Amino acid sequence: MPSRRAGETPATRCSMFKFRPVKIDAQSASDAHKPLSLGLVRRLAKYTQPFRAKRNWLVVLVITRSIQLPILAWMIGWAIEGPIRGGSLGGTLWAAGVFALWATCTQVTLHFRHRLALELGELVIRDIRQDLFDHLQAMTMSFFNRIKGGWIISRLTSDVEAMRTGVQEALFVSLVLGGQMIVSAALMLWTNWRLFLVVLALAPVLAVINRIFTRRLSYAHRVIQESFSRVTSSLAESIGGIRITQGFVRQDLNAELFQELVVDHSRHGVAMARVSGVFLPLLEFNGQFFIAMLLLLGSYLAMTPMHSVDLGDLVRFFFLAGIFFQPIGPLGGQYNNALSAMAGAERVFRLLDTPPDWVDAPDAVALDKIEGRVEFRDVCFAYEPGRTVLHHVSFVAEPGRTIALVGHTGCGKSTIIRLLAKFYQPDSGEVVLDGIPLTRVQSSSLHAHMGIVQQENFLFTGTVADNIRLARPGATREQIIAAANRLDCLDLLECMPDGLQTVVGERGAGISLGQRQLICFCRAMLADPGLLLLDEATSSVDAVTEARIQASLGKLFEGRTCFVVAHRLSTVRKADVVLVLDGGRIVESGSHEELLTLGGQYAGLYRQFIKSGQA
Repeated sequence: MPSRRAGETPATRCSMFKFRPVKIDAQSASDAHKPLSLGLVRRLAKYTQPFRAKRNWLVVLVITRSIQLPILAWMIGWAIEGPIRGGSLGGTLWAAGVFALWATCTQVTLHFRHRLALELGELVIRDIRQDLFDHLQAMTMSFFNRIKGGWIISRLTSDVEAMRTGVQEALFVSLVLGGQMIVSAALMLWTNWRLFLVVLALAPVLAVINRIFTRRLSYAHRVIQESFSRVTSSLAESIGGIRITQGFVRQDLNAELFQELVVDHSRHGVAMARVSGVFLPLLEFNGQFFIAMLLLLGSYLAMTPMHSVDLGDLVRFFFLAGIFFQPIGPLGGQYNNALSAMAGAERVFRLLDTPPDWVDAPDAVALDKIEGRVEFRDVCFAYEPGRTVLHHVSFVAEPGRTIALVGHTGCGKSTIIRLLAKFYQPDSGEVVLDGIPLTRVQSSSLHAHMGIVQQENFLFTGTVADNIRLARPGATREQIIAAANRLDCLDLLECMPDGLQTVVGERGAGISLGQRQLICFCRAMLADPGLLLLDEATSSVDAVTEARIQASLGKLFEGRTCFVVAHRLSTVRKADVVLVLDGGRIVESGSHEELLTLGGQYAGLYRQFIKSGQA
């Protein structure tokens, strides 16, 4: 186990990242105790509409199965009362044959009922997952800033799986069991109404038990789903930051924090198990108790001189009573599944009902091409309320010009790039492209004419060529090679183990940071955009490679408006305009030479970089 740092104790380390359970407000607490919601059931049922033929056949099979099982019990009583009681061997064989045939039919029905339920559940869950994914793709960047990745993963995994169980098992199995009880009750009433009154007395007892345990189980299932989201979120964060964890010897701290979450989740699971451990046996005990009551009352009536109950009817009634009481325990289990499915459905539909912070205006226009005139008009922006990042920023970039953004970390350079890419919208002011405010431009149209290379570029699992081809899905290998040649980096890509066919692991694993950024440069070159945004794009490239790329950037910049954020001033020397930012404001503007002559903040930055050898 890695050693602790000096002066560190478990208590002090845990206090730095103390786990705090999620607080539940009054409305959430009320929702957490809600029983099954018909509104959620109806909404879930809408997902079966495209598969109505399969669904309708399934309903027919559910009804058929509900009728078949009580009739089996009735047939046993009929056989005992009739041919067996009468001593007819032929009649008994005939009754046994009919019973065997009917039992075979019930198993055939069960096969197709089970199969169609599984198929329908898979199709419904497939569509729900697709809707979730499509919805997430339409969400704005601010949503992903607020919401942890593990929370989102939990919606697409554990919550959706709970819904699958609800569709495939809880819904249709409960319908079969409930129908079985109704048909059995009808046959028992027809057989002997006096004994049926005893069965009817069970209803208020079950209602009281259900009322007591429903709220407890409902709350327990919702809390478990929430705690599992925290476990998932922590796991995703720990895996994503494993290099930092190992680099700063935080394995044992992370293990303790994760243990808190797991113990908390386990505690909720144990609490639910205790409630279920009382609920299910209590249901079964009540069924068995009423069977005993039926046995006593039925025996008494059968043995009275007046023979109020015929012995054959009593036998048939007891077989039907067994079919009636048998589903009570399984129904309790399915009720648990239904509550879990409802908890998952609430969370999934809450995500689906969460609108993006903004959407394209109905009259938004599609851009056929980009001339490249960019204007910021008194733009203010904050990622979080009360923490303004840009203060009244205004500037104009003429078409075909290269604009460099420089300044200390946190001054707002990358924020300008993100607003220009329409990943966010200003809190006030306007960002205008070719005379059209970006709020009136279709986002997809803007991105189709834009190329962006960031400091930390994401690569998808696939080959190098596949990742370059993201800019133009239909691009040929020759076009990819031509783009790399224009950047003078084809040899650097081909020196990989399999050249352009080298497989890139998850998030770009298996290749260096510099190689990842070369791939992203080639992607931008292949896109041939009208607007190019480089956000510290050469920060991960070594000095020799950067020199080669700088020599080729002129070709990439030709004929397009370019915005460049750089941590090396060598990147911005040839820019037409340099904007110097400080504290979210533009404090200087001009060419490289003009700003050096001015002797202001830019000149000071330049001197610092000269000393560090990065100019």
